[in-house]
Amino acid sequence: MTALGLETAMRDVDREIRILEGALSEGDPDLTQTVDQALRLVNRLMLAFASAAGHPIPALDEHSDPLEVFKAFVKGDPSLNAVRDNLRELVYYRNCLTGGREDALPVNPAAMTVRTLRHIYLYMRTRAIKDHGLKEA
Repeated sequence: MTALGLETAMRDVDREIRILEGALSEGDPDLTQTVDQALRLVNRLMLAFASAAGHPIPALDEHSDPLEVFKAFVKGDPSLNAVRDNLRELVYYRNCLTGGREDALPVNPAAMTVRTLRHIYLYMRTRAIKDHGLKEA
């Protein structure tokens, strides 16, 4: 993937995040769907960034286990570990939902999910601008 491909992927993810943010303002979106979509979007960002950096991860896609994508994504550049804690938070939300432990979720978990996703996006956008010279990421 070229820098243009990364820019396109980031623009698409940003558009989808805006849709999730709009759903928050309209009411209480389905939490499971929101968390699942957030994890897919984070995977998409990591895969696009890795590809643009010259080490594509063809064995994984946006539906893969996000922690597996992260392990492949961060190889060779430990500074990308900044994504780890935010990704783990989203995985924790998914695990709480899967395990029927909604009581272990934070207050307003849908809002927290979308804000955490936005935080990851902004970090990746900053890195894309710095590392790949993107202007419109």
